[in-house]
Amino acid sequence: MDTIAATDPATVAGSPLTGTARAFDHNRTLVLDEVGSVFRRVDPAEVAALVTELRLADRVFVTGAGRSGLVLKMAAMRLMHLGLTVHVVGETTAPAIRAGDLLLAASGSGTTAGVVKAAETAAAQGARVAAYTTSSGSPLAAAAAAVVLIPAAQKTDHGSAVTRQYSGSLFEQVLFATTEAVFQSLWDEDAAAPEDLWQRHANLE
Repeated sequence: MDTIAATDPATVAGSPLTGTARAFDHNRTLVLDEVGSVFRRVDPAEVAALVTELRLADRVFVTGAGRSGLVLKMAAMRLMHLGLTVHVVGETTAPAIRAGDLLLAASGSGTTAGVVKAAETAAAQGARVAAYTTSSGSPLAAAAAAVVLIPAAQKTDHGSAVTRQYSGSLFEQVLFATTEAVFQSLWDEDAAAPEDLWQRHANLE
């Protein structure tokens, strides 16, 4: 990667880029620049409040629709590797949520019906809610005790000046990067050896 960055962006190993290779080189830079710009604007104090909720929870439940939901499933795996008790909402083995638990939810718009309903239900059961969203005025944010705003375009904002990528991609990319940084921060505090986390890694695959 360093070798590519040190050369003329229109060439690789001295050969000119053409067609798909040129488009990929351009769009790689586009994605990296957009993710970096938005990721740097995520408020560390908001993330710290969410991490506090994770630390205090008896159990963590995660929910999100579509690609956001897939990102939170990846985050759930990493939290499990740290030793947290984590469940994915909608899975057949997920138990009832209760007081002392945390629902970790993600929705770019903050209006995704199933996600908002899950947050409202969790709160009604006495559980806490933490959320990742682009909108501080959304129903999801209103239901959450901790909100991390990701200042990306919503997926329906097709004319956004924030991103040239398609339908929610930037939110999902920064969501993933944020959850990875949260995991890394929790791991720094835990100070467990990688071998200790590996003992919890799935061995049925």
